[in-house]
Amino acid sequence: MIKAIITDIEGTTSSLSFVKDVLFPYARERMKDFVREHGHEPAVARLLDDVCHLVGREMSNEQVAEQLIQWIDEDRKVTPLKALQGLIWEAGYRGADFTGHVYEDAVRNLRQWNARGIKLYVFSSGSVYAQKLLFGHTEFGDLTTLFTDYFDTNVGAKQDPTAYTSIATSIGLGPGEILFLSDVKGELDAARQVGMRTTWLVRNGPIDPHAEHRQVAGFDDIVLGPGPLQ
Repeated sequence: MIKAIITDIEGTTSSLSFVKDVLFPYARERMKDFVREHGHEPAVARLLDDVCHLVGREMSNEQVAEQLIQWIDEDRKVTPLKALQGLIWEAGYRGADFTGHVYEDAVRNLRQWNARGIKLYVFSSGSVYAQKLLFGHTEFGDLTTLFTDYFDTNVGAKQDPTAYTSIATSIGLGPGEILFLSDVKGELDAARQVGMRTTWLVRNGPIDPHAEHRQVAGFDDIVLGPGPLQ
């Protein structure tokens, strides 16, 4: 029996184009100014130091900003980058430059599952702060109260099975009681490897009935009933 659902964001609850065509360019355009204006603040300075540690050398703030922009262009899943992007996106959300995109079918089903007492969680490469910003500023209102907790790459890489073991331990349920939703096969493979049930969101394109994970076109097609691991 499914007692908890963990959902990815990009391509699952939200469109890939929103992240890649709206959020990423917004942060890229403002990264240098943000680092220049806020680099002296303790929380930001720690993140800039983390970048230097990852690169393996000391850098000026200007050089760090250039490295961060390079990582954005490479779509790197780097924890300090994700944290800094979240801080920049906050201004965009609060200034109504954009709203967080969430599919209507995702909102409707998340609300129904929450009402049924199923615990809901988010696991995304974006920082927890960025996740809360997205779900807190949607055209459907503030959706953050639907979720019990949020996880990012601080628990591990999304294609690393140990990340899912850590999340299951944090949730306090057996992996077989948890359903993980994603649009990325490697993430689904990692979740299934530790015993979680899985469903593969294919928002665009044909459904493959022979895929290694059950594929669905949207949240309306997700099955929560008992059955073999998918």
